[in-house]
Formats: sequence, structure tokens, C-alpha cells
Amino acid sequence: MFVNMRTSEILLFVILLVSGTVAGQTRTITGKVIDDQFHTIIGARINNLDTVLLTVTDTEGNFKLNIPTNTKSLIITGIGFERKLINLTVDCSHLEVIMLQSGSYDFMSARKVDRLRKKYFESLPKLHQFANEKGIFQMPKPCYLDKFIPISYGLEAIHRARIKMPST
Repeated sequence: MFVNMRTSEILLFVILLVSGTVAGQTRTITGKVIDDQFHTIIGARINNLDTVLLTVTDTEGNFKLNIPTNTKSLIITGIGFERKLINLTVDCSHLEVIMLQSGSYDFMSARKVDRLRKKYFESLPKLHQFANEKGIFQMPKPCYLDKFIPISYGLEAIHRARIKMPST
């Protein structure tokens, strides 16, 4: 009887230890996604870097997801918006994201397109603060790191490919 009781105690201890460890390996992230006009973005997709869909924003632009603690980055996409790469900080559990609208840039060089996009990108901190002042966001600045991603290399590659195409 003592052996069985002791074995049961050990088994219970191991189960509690394993369940506590598994629960500690994920974290919950909540957030809101809006555009530069402070309209919510419905159906924005939040993916990991492997492009696995984690969640989609609701009709209010809100989302909630559980991710492994070792997840460092997320990709947010939406129809009509530029893809956004979010680098998470350790203490970031509530994301408030402003998406940039995508557009076509006719008759401009790739470098000029990137200059215009970067100027627009650099206005995001002020827009975030204004969204906070209007009560849309909870925090005056984002808790994640955001990096400008130039597209000029891709545009130049497309241009070079068009030049090499035989005419019909």
C-alpha cells in the first residue's frame, strides 16, 4: 500500500510539473488593427514567419491569439494594405497596429517609390499617438519594433525582367 501511495504521489507531481511547463510555453497576444484614417480593418490576417495563419481580426479590428513564447515576429496582411512585419518585444502582450495602404506608383522610379513609402512610414508614430489621444488605442506608442521594408529591389527585378522579354 505504501508503494502504491508513493507512486501515486510521484505520478501526480510529474503530471502537475509537466502541465505547468506546457502552459508556460505560450503567451496570449491581443490587439487592434486600423488604417491611417483610424478605420478598423476587418479580416486582417495575422501569420507567423512561416506564413501559418494564426488569427483574423473581427468586425472591430480586434484579435486574440496564443503563440509560443519563442515567437519573435508576426506578419500582418490585409487586402489593400502593405504587408507589415512586427518584431515582438518580451513584454509586449497587446499590439496596436496601423496599416499602410498599398498603391500603384506609375511612372516613378523604384527609389522614388521607396522614398514616398518611407516618408509615409515615418508618420506612423505620430498617428499612433493621435489614435491614443482619440481613445482608439490604449498606449501612446507601440510596444513592438517596426522596420521599414523597401520594395525597390523587387520593383527593379520586375523592370529588368520586362526589358528581357521578347516583344510580340
